[in-house]
Parts: sequence; structure tokens; C-alpha cells
Amino acid sequence: MMQLGLIDTQFISFLVAITLLTISPGVDTLLVIRNTARGGIRDGITTSVAICCGLFVHATISALGISLILLQSSWAFHMLKLVGAGYLIWLGITSLLAARRGQPLPVNGVMEGVPAVSRWQPVKEGFLSNVLNPKTVVFYMAFLPQFIAPGDPALLKSLWLAGVHFIIANIWQISVVMMVGSAGKWLANARFAQVLNAATGSVLVVFGIRLALTQRPV
Repeated sequence: MMQLGLIDTQFISFLVAITLLTISPGVDTLLVIRNTARGGIRDGITTSVAICCGLFVHATISALGISLILLQSSWAFHMLKLVGAGYLIWLGITSLLAARRGQPLPVNGVMEGVPAVSRWQPVKEGFLSNVLNPKTVVFYMAFLPQFIAPGDPALLKSLWLAGVHFIIANIWQISVVMMVGSAGKWLANARFAQVLNAATGSVLVVFGIRLALTQRPV
């Protein structure tokens, strides 16, 4: 009977590697910052948890071999890449339009004259931005197997490692949320909100375009 070694000789290496990769700036951190600025600490934390829930999806499809199919099929990878890129560009354009209107951010959903976003919006944005990112598929396919021993049940071990990643990523991203959330006075300023929306929107669009132009890995 196979035994699941949760804490083995490779675990510390995984912990160090995944921590360093988590704190590297990327789409996830940017989206957490944007949504915290837009809807306050609640929306920031919700976005972080939703993003990290997507990790379990990637761990599952990686363990079941679906990621391998995506990597071997130019058509499947290309379609996933375009959907993910389109979603990032859409998020970016949304921020750019908000910047053009010059409206203050609805910090904590209490800004006068600015409707608060739905409670489900940060959930959808966080989860979909992660699940629709083919780079995460490739990352999990290439990264997780290095820490799964031949005798380990692949699915359970993958989910365990994704759970560790879930905790580390949330610790980091929620720390970012608290830092952004403490700047409430700045975020409520219409001019600052315009600059922040323009900056995050532009970067999200650039991320989306770069993703769309990414070649299929060999």
C-alpha cells in the first residue's frame, strides 16, 4: 500500500522555492492590490483566497495528466492562453475606464455616489485570473513533480503541496492587503485613485498582451 510522505527530505526545498516564487511580483499581487484599493480589506482578502483556491485546480489537473495534454496540444494550449490573456486585458481595460472617469475608489464600499461592487466580483476575478492562466498550468506541471516521490499517490501529494502554497500565498497577499488597506485616506482621493487605476490597468493589459504572445513551451 502506498504511503503519503507529507514531510520528506524535499519539503524544505519546496518551502523555500515556493516562498520565493510567491513574493515575486506578478498578476496575483497586482490584482490583490487593485481590488483592495477598489473595495477595501474585505475585497482584498476575498481576492487572495479566491486566487489561491485556483491552485488546487491546477494541482489536480497536473496530477491527472491534463496539463500534459495541454502542453502537447498546440491548439488546446493556444486556446487556453488566449482566454487567459483576454481576461487579463478585460480587467485592465476596466481599470483604465475607471481612471478615465476619474472617480474615487469605493474604499470599503462607503464612498458616496460610487456603488460598491458585488461580494462575488472579487471571488470571480481572483479565481478566474488564476485558473485561466496557462503559465500556472505549466508551472505546476514542471514544478510539483520534482517533489513527488515515485511511491507517493500523485493526486494527494499534489493537493498537499498546493495546500502549503495556498497558506504561504495567502500570508503574503493578505499582508499586502493590510498595507494597502491602511492607506485608506490616499485611496479615497480621486486623483490618487485615477493614477492607481491607470497604472494597474496598463500593467494588466501589458501582462495580457505578453501572455497572448507567449510561445507554447517545448
